[in-house]
Amino acid sequence: MNRNTVNRFYLALRKVIAEEMEEAAPLHGEVEVDESYFGGRRKGKRGRGAAGKVPVFSLLKRGGRVYTLPIPGAKAKTLMPILESRVCRTASSTRTALPIAT
Repeated sequence: MNRNTVNRFYLALRKVIAEEMEEAAPLHGEVEVDESYFGGRRKGKRGRGAAGKVPVFSLLKRGGRVYTLPIPGAKAKTLMPILESRVCRTASSTRTALPIAT
């Protein structure tokens, strides 16, 4: 198979998986919360202010599912709506940069 054909199939598969994850039930139980920065090959500044990096927000259910989402920035006004929609209110957070409002 041609590389472009394989890439097109994988892109379609990733879209289907993303749609299914959006419809999945919220995470419950012990949930870990973190953001990371991916991409870019430039050397120099690291972390939040690094040029060319894409911030990605992740939720991990211990021994279970993972939910990841590229985000425009790691601010509370961006992350809290995601937490409220994807995490059940009875879940406990083991590591979070933001307090989960109840």
